[in-house]
Amino acid sequence: MDAKILTTAREWTKAPFDAQTRQEVQDMIDNDPVKLEESFYKNLEFGTGGMRGIMGPGTNRINKYTLGKNTQGLANYINRVSNKKEKSVAINYDVRHNSKEFAKLVADVLSANGIKVYLFSEFRPTPELSFAVRYLGTDAGIVLTASHNPPEYNGYKVYWSDGAQIVPPQDQEIVDEINKLGFDEINFEANEDLIEYVGADLDNAFLDAAVKHGTFDAKNRADLKILFTPLHGTSITLMPPAMQRAGFTDFHIVAEQANADPEFSTVKSPNPEEPEAFTIALKEADKIGAEMILATDPDSDRIAVAVRQPDGKMRLLNGNQTMEMMDAFLIKKWREQGRLTGNQFIGSTIVSTDMIKEIGKVNDVEVKVGLTGFKWIAKMIREAEGKQEFIGGGEESFGFMVGDFVRDKDAITSGLLAAEIAADAKAKGSSFFEELLKLYKQLGFYKEGLVALVKKGMEGKELIDKMMVDFRENPPKSFDKSPVVRIEDYKTSVAKDLLTGTSTPINVESSNVLIFYTEDGTKVAVRPSGTEPKIKFYFGVKQDLDDVADYKIVETQLDAKIDRVKKDLNL
Repeated sequence: MDAKILTTAREWTKAPFDAQTRQEVQDMIDNDPVKLEESFYKNLEFGTGGMRGIMGPGTNRINKYTLGKNTQGLANYINRVSNKKEKSVAINYDVRHNSKEFAKLVADVLSANGIKVYLFSEFRPTPELSFAVRYLGTDAGIVLTASHNPPEYNGYKVYWSDGAQIVPPQDQEIVDEINKLGFDEINFEANEDLIEYVGADLDNAFLDAAVKHGTFDAKNRADLKILFTPLHGTSITLMPPAMQRAGFTDFHIVAEQANADPEFSTVKSPNPEEPEAFTIALKEADKIGAEMILATDPDSDRIAVAVRQPDGKMRLLNGNQTMEMMDAFLIKKWREQGRLTGNQFIGSTIVSTDMIKEIGKVNDVEVKVGLTGFKWIAKMIREAEGKQEFIGGGEESFGFMVGDFVRDKDAITSGLLAAEIAADAKAKGSSFFEELLKLYKQLGFYKEGLVALVKKGMEGKELIDKMMVDFRENPPKSFDKSPVVRIEDYKTSVAKDLLTGTSTPINVESSNVLIFYTEDGTKVAVRPSGTEPKIKFYFGVKQDLDDVADYKIVETQLDAKIDRVKKDLNL
């Protein structure tokens, strides 16, 4: 074991750490060197979705001291840069173990540093925190959540005054403040007079805004039968009243998954990206004849959609398909309302489907593409303020944002929009899925796939790092016998055309991502996850769809192609 790890761990057996923490660390020193190494080999870092980790003692764990130190650093930063007489922060949390207690701890530290805190009285969806920051006019916002990670995880996301997650260089400035501190410099002594609990008024304001942005002029919303599962998460508080306000009254909830459960006991993973999470909902949908299923992750920023196919079977849509429909529908409605002036844009990410670019092209609407994570789409909005309007946008991992009243992915408003699309199609004798097929006929059938390899702990991180080095030093020559003609390396910010040998700069922020394009249009992206111990492989293929009746045939061919590409990568 590295001597530095043992030295750091021994510091945690002394003051200022409490007796329980000291004992737990000493037990690891005496009896569990593997756990000790995992708990102390590094400090938790901010990734694409903030800071997430397993709960427990140690510098690489979520606990009172790592959260306290981060919050003390944030408090010092706010007190240094804010010009407001009364500085303030909004705090929200999810259903996870210790989330409520951690939220109060964070509030204590901020109030101890003279900062007003608006603390949600009960768990609420993450997008409501983003909304609250702007609605209340706070300097920053914090949400305690680990999104869809396993039950042993928790996390901490920081938002700035525009309601968006922090991005460079500000994130590094805050990290620098944190790194200046010792654990003995955390002020845990709360000023209760500076902590105000919030709830119902914010809920009503958020719901009004969500209905305003997520609905248009669909007829007979009450005729659409919707089944909803919050997967034991926070959306149970706001999705039902949002649907009720909008007029989607034939709305049903999966009873087994309606309770707030930090163990997420009815699913292997509370991730709506995983088909297994729909097992109970699919059975219930067939039982009641639902036309649409909506599912959200535990903190309710991701939305997953299932709809009926022409053969009557329920179909789980991937995040790209949902985003394609939402972007196309929003642009159509903006055009009908006379709101398209040439100064609008939609947002996407580098690993999402290229079909979004085609949707923008045929509608003369700009598509801005950034790194994975909604903080980058929010950055696009901030940089375009006063010059361009944001229509909507999303990413392949089941996140979407409607308008800019919330500046993070928002399952509540996106759920309303998905239902609106389905109701609008039904009123015209069509369906959500049939409208998607029409898009494929118009623009080409785009199909995507994803493989995520889990590599846990310090050894896993080293393996992932080595895999990325190998891809850079020995890039694939072809996929499915089609030669690679372009490589985009977002770490070096250089795109290389292998046919001409020319290189061009990539004008987005640097990130450890590689994207390969082949001669036949296949796209393969590789990146380490910023929030989980995974390396992810994204696949994109395309084929013409001459007749919507042939969609199953074409889809089978595209799936087979993706399988061959996976085989080329030994996945």
